[in-house]
Amino acid sequence: MAKTKELSKDTRKRIVDLHQTGKSESTIGKQLGVKKSTVGAIIRKWKTYKTTDNLPRSGAPRKISSHGVKMIMRTVSKNPRTTRGDLVNDLQRAGTTVTKVTISNTLQRQGIKSCSARRVPLLKPVHVQARLKFAREHMDDTAEDWENVMWSDEAKVELFGINSTYRVWRKKNTELHPKNTIPTVKHGGGNIMLWGCFSAEGTGRLIRVKDRMNGAMYREILSQNLLPSVRALKMKRGWVFQHDNYPKHTTQGTKEWLRKKYLKVLEWPSQSPDLNPIENLWREWKVRVARRRPLNITALEKICMEEWAKIPATVCANLVKTYSNCLTSVIANKGYVTKY
Repeated sequence: MAKTKELSKDTRKRIVDLHQTGKSESTIGKQLGVKKSTVGAIIRKWKTYKTTDNLPRSGAPRKISSHGVKMIMRTVSKNPRTTRGDLVNDLQRAGTTVTKVTISNTLQRQGIKSCSARRVPLLKPVHVQARLKFAREHMDDTAEDWENVMWSDEAKVELFGINSTYRVWRKKNTELHPKNTIPTVKHGGGNIMLWGCFSAEGTGRLIRVKDRMNGAMYREILSQNLLPSVRALKMKRGWVFQHDNYPKHTTQGTKEWLRKKYLKVLEWPSQSPDLNPIENLWREWKVRVARRRPLNITALEKICMEEWAKIPATVCANLVKTYSNCLTSVIANKGYVTKY
């Protein structure tokens, strides 16, 4: 039997209006050209629900019971790397047969979706405790305290190495036209290493590290670029220098150089790049560099310098201003990696 066409809202409203004037179902049906049984159904719905709109339908029952949902939620909560196949097998052993698609739909209704696991530094218990200690010791530091810190780090930039997805508008069978492709080379085409620094006042110097870094080279970088950056950004007396625990940063020669220069160094927990706000600058800066699509190492270096210089001072200031949020996140996450 063919499915009858649904009555419009206006027709349903006219049926109710005519019923309220005292007309019978037969009379209303003849006047509007609608079956008497349909008129009766519309009137009964209006009397019961005070509406003629379509009501929510219950639909087919869920294949996974509430008990089954709780079971798979406990499983993925305990082990997020559990596969859909594992969950299908777990439910089958419990007497419920479902597909992987049903598993996905069920988890999505619970606010859980499959995502790529992020790669983060390996944190041993000693690292976790050091991070918590750092966060707790500095929780009461003021925004002015952080504004007096010069943050630094090294960054490696790959030529054709940004894993970005570009979309193009093209016609069918033109996917290999040069305009519709992104040139790539084996092994990323090379890379460059750079050292940079910044404070709440803006970006400091950015320089390319052309040779394999050692303690002597690092001290030369600091001598020729850190101190000039401090002067250019007009850091206040008593400013603090931040760098991580990379072995070349912590050689005895470097420690002695810092001591002779009377530089105050921020004690830093190992394996903690997420605590350094310069990582946020690197991330945005690399995206900007990739958008310009440098074709060789010389162009890559030039573009890196240009894009670093374009970073607004307000961006730097905001990163430093909200740094206390980072410390709060570390404590809330019990010392593990944060999203800051």
